[in-house]
Amino acid sequence: MGALLFFKDSVFAEEIALKRGFLQSIDPRIKTITILLLLGTAIFTKNIFSLLGLYSFSLILAYCSNIGLRFFLKRTLIFIPLFSFFIAFPAMFSIFTPGEALVTIKLGDFAISITKPGLASAGLFLARVTTSVSLVVLLILTTKHFELLRVLQVFRIPRIFIMTVGMCYRYLYLFVEMIENTYRAIKSRVGTRIHYKRGQKLVAWNIVSLWRRSYLLNEQVYNAMLSRGYTGEVYLLNNWKMKVKDWVWLGGTLLIVYLLIIRET
Repeated sequence: MGALLFFKDSVFAEEIALKRGFLQSIDPRIKTITILLLLGTAIFTKNIFSLLGLYSFSLILAYCSNIGLRFFLKRTLIFIPLFSFFIAFPAMFSIFTPGEALVTIKLGDFAISITKPGLASAGLFLARVTTSVSLVVLLILTTKHFELLRVLQVFRIPRIFIMTVGMCYRYLYLFVEMIENTYRAIKSRVGTRIHYKRGQKLVAWNIVSLWRRSYLLNEQVYNAMLSRGYTGEVYLLNNWKMKVKDWVWLGGTLLIVYLLIIRET
């Protein structure tokens, strides 16, 4: 139940996107393009100071967008960066990255060193991952999901694909609710301790039941679409208007990217 709650809070919470903040007020098209530009800069830069600057900039954007720093850090520093740390950790040692030794660890006759190039490469990798995750989370938290789907039109994504993703997003929440209700129903009837064979039968029966309900829901939704005039062509409303603030933000982002590229060269 805790996992389901965290999943719903992470994926479906749009309270932040409804707040009044800096990024919330930017046109979703410009916001997506500028975040992608910053993301590309973070991926390809080889200067750790540039990455730290971009990360600090993401924290400033989070603050200006009325995102609590504790909430933001909780969603950007736990899973992917922590997992990346275990990937980058071996690169610090002389076995994988030879070079000038900073710290030497002796275990009997065996000695291993943390090298300067290894520590630099591991730090660069972690900084790149953390900055990239922070930028993506900023985009997701400050943009409504249907606006993100509409932005895909800018990149010439087929409309049928956009509609399919939108429907999957909406009904994913419904299926999570189904799983939650099923678990609560089983717990209320059989308790928390049952024989494993009976448990296997319950799980198998509920998998079949969920599949059948999903199939029936699919048919009902499609028939409802046909009854409302769906013929295979998807029409999406687009009433966005560019403001001066959007152009200023786009120009400022391009200037930041340009300065970071100049620093690289």
